[in-house]
Amino acid sequence: MEFLLITGMSGAGKSLALNYFEDRGFFCVDNLPPALISKFAELCLQSDLEKIALVSDIRGREFFNELYKELSQIEKMNLNYDILFLEASDDVLIRRYKETRRRHPLDEEGRILDAIERERTLLEELRGRATKIIDTGELKISELQEELNQLFLSGADKNSLHLSLISFGFKYGIPRDADLVMDVRFLANPYYVESLKEKTGKDQEVRDYVLKWPATEKFYNKFFDLINFLLPEYKREGKSHLSIAIGCTGGKHRSVTTVIKLAEFLANQDFSINIEHRDIEK
Repeated sequence: MEFLLITGMSGAGKSLALNYFEDRGFFCVDNLPPALISKFAELCLQSDLEKIALVSDIRGREFFNELYKELSQIEKMNLNYDILFLEASDDVLIRRYKETRRRHPLDEEGRILDAIERERTLLEELRGRATKIIDTGELKISELQEELNQLFLSGADKNSLHLSLISFGFKYGIPRDADLVMDVRFLANPYYVESLKEKTGKDQEVRDYVLKWPATEKFYNKFFDLINFLLPEYKREGKSHLSIAIGCTGGKHRSVTTVIKLAEFLANQDFSINIEHRDIEK
């Protein structure tokens, strides 16, 4: 089991880090009171969970002092854990709080610098116990994600991009969560061939019909080349999931064929691919 405690300075990017781990399959919990960490760890050990990330920080207020006792309890369970500590300079933290107009958890009198200095003192021992420390002050979101990749991911998981390939019918509406949408209604339509009308793009006869036209081959070459160019760019910007929706009129023939062919084209590349034929049964 991977058990990761994310902590550090308020405003240093803990929520961004938690989102990063959630996108990579971790079971994530935000703002868990420190006094509950060992109980939570016990529940995790009794479950099938393999990757856990939780944020626990100064928002725990009076419970924060329980953190070190809870970490000792975890060690008695023989549960290995990492502590990721995020920090930034005072100037950066002040700027971020002014930009978001949020209140620092320890700010009682409107003096944010005093609150930051107090928090830094309270977290000094925890910072010393951290296994990973990242200064997020000068990092863009994509750069923070790359830093986390280098620290916590290895092999095929590094820079992984999960793809959802969706076929759909425009008559039923465009998938609302699509990142990229391609309209293939210009391709020859098997619907008007009596022997193919009731079949779908999963049937070889339908695919053969769609693929036999020169316009289809020319389009696939251009479209797949565009996808081949775009995917590394999305990975470089830190995107972890990309949804590509391909639509025809009813979502049964041309779009299904194109999704299948695109999946075959991407099969030998470093992507996790999920295929959904949304409207094939309609």
